[in-house]
Amino acid sequence: MKLLQIENSSTVPKYKQIVLSIEMAIADERLFRNDKLPSVNKISLEFSISRDTVLLAYEELKKRGIVYAIPGKGYYVKSVEFSFEQRIFVLFDELNAFKEELYNSFLKAMDNRAQIDIYFHHFNLDMFKKLINESNGNYSKYIIMPTNLKGATPYIKGLPRQDVYILDQTNPELKDYPSVHQNFVTDIYNALLKGTSLLKKYQKLLLIFPGHKEPIGMVEGFQLFCNEFGFEHQIITDFIEEEIDKGSVFIIPNDEHLVNVIVQAKKQHFHLGTDFGIISYNDTSLKKVVENGITTISTDFKAMGQTLAEMVVNNKKEQLENPSQLILRKSL
Repeated sequence: MKLLQIENSSTVPKYKQIVLSIEMAIADERLFRNDKLPSVNKISLEFSISRDTVLLAYEELKKRGIVYAIPGKGYYVKSVEFSFEQRIFVLFDELNAFKEELYNSFLKAMDNRAQIDIYFHHFNLDMFKKLINESNGNYSKYIIMPTNLKGATPYIKGLPRQDVYILDQTNPELKDYPSVHQNFVTDIYNALLKGTSLLKKYQKLLLIFPGHKEPIGMVEGFQLFCNEFGFEHQIITDFIEEEIDKGSVFIIPNDEHLVNVIVQAKKQHFHLGTDFGIISYNDTSLKKVVENGITTISTDFKAMGQTLAEMVVNNKKEQLENPSQLILRKSL
């Protein structure tokens, strides 16, 4: 790994990027006491920055007792005993039962090896922008959950590129960033494929897809499956008190709609798993017992948190799909 990481596109001042790079190299044991640092001229030429910028960074490190200078020879590591605590910025979309499981899994796997600050953008671009801009330069790692928030990518690209990790949802604009994410097209297709024998007893598949928070990949995978296997299907954006047709199966990403469908079915005296079916998204403990068990399509959020922690601790730069499965229960 290169000793220095300087991103021209970052809004973090370049001298701060140099300081952080040296601190990280010492913390990661890539630099040791009395090791010589790259010369001011070498850094200036390699990164096309002024000598004053490099000198400002080295002076900052000198003030903190991390490096020392020998006139005519250069700069050297003075101390590896300084207090360097990784600070990690975590930006989630919202907090719910499965995101809490993901976060707690990440915390446990990190095992107190960093200070971790979590924030929420609530699918609001202005909030996303504000939190990103205010955090820039103050953390050693940035973990971002961009969801399907339009316009988020430019703000992510303003962060130090080598320190950013994408979580849960990614997109082609972020394909070069390390990530632990779901493949929503493949996940819903494979889940429905696994349940094909049960789905065949129903006449129609309905996906409730408001489109505000949910990833478009759900729609793509759903349509691909239905068209390939000849299922009558429909995509609706809402469900409040609509009449349920016998023989319908609802695929429901949103738990509010899950409740609405169940309430409406009771009004019609329908029996879940015979008169109609439900497949919910994201497994929770409650879904194991509600209505004798709700079938779910769910990624392993605990595994996602553990994988993310491993990537951060070991500074891995990969794009990993988190495993997902269909969990069959009585609702189908």
